[in-house]
Amino acid sequence: MASHTPNLECRMYEARYPDVDMAVMIQVKNIADMGTYVSLLEYNNIEGTIIFFELSCRQIRSVSSLIKVGCIEPVMVLKVDKEKGYIDLSKRRVSDEDIQACEERYNKSKLHG
Repeated sequence: MASHTPNLECRMYEARYPDVDMAVMIQVKNIADMGTYVSLLEYNNIEGTIIFFELSCRQIRSVSSLIKVGCIEPVMVLKVDKEKGYIDLSKRRVSDEDIQACEERYNKSKLHG
C-alpha cells in the first residue's frame, strides 16, 4: 500500500518566487546583527532578509521601534537570487499605494480554513 503524504505547501500563486519591485506580505521571524529575517507569507514562507538600512528612510535609533518579531506587514522585493534562494526586501521603499494593493491582494487570496 502506498503511503499518502499531503502536500503542505502554502504558495498562493503559481510563481515560486516573487518578482522584483513587487510588494509582498511578510512575517518577522528574527532580528539579527545585520538585518531582519522574515517569512514571505504568500510564497510558502520562504525566507527573506531586510538589512537595517532598508528598514527606514530616517536614522534608526532603535530597531525594535520599527519592526517586531511576529509582526505581519507588506515590504518591497529588491532582489531575488533563485539559484541561492536569497530574497532581499525593503520596508522603506514600499509606498502607501503598494501597501494598500498588497494588503487587498493578500486578504483576497488568503486560504480560509
